[in-house]
Amino acid sequence: MQLLTWALQLVVAGILLQTLFFKFTGAAESVYIFSTLGMEPFGRYASGVAELIAAALLLIPGCATFGALLALGVISGAIVSHLTVLGIEVQGDGGLLFALAIIVFIGSLAILALRWREVPLVGAILGVSSSSSVH
Repeated sequence: MQLLTWALQLVVAGILLQTLFFKFTGAAESVYIFSTLGMEPFGRYASGVAELIAAALLLIPGCATFGALLALGVISGAIVSHLTVLGIEVQGDGGLLFALAIIVFIGSLAILALRWREVPLVGAILGVSSSSSVH
């Protein structure tokens, strides 16, 4: 179980980290996306910073659940943007960005499902101790 959790954390963090170069350097596709959303450049930088923080948290054992929660929030916005404004395919990418967003979404959900005991609110609701967490 621990190996699966780490594998998921590495995949999600890896996807989030690889997009940062494009966001922070103002790559044409990133500028197009955030211009289309009416959020250029602030939205591009803000989402990049949020993704960087989420990726870092995913790589710190005691903070991975918070990283997964943050990643889930950020990527939910990306998925909604694809479904409502951008479309599945953006500038002829064959839907790659959308597919990566779906992988991050599912991976983040899986991390939370595997590490749910570490989320204090869930433990409080279920009446379980958070002492038996996965690291």
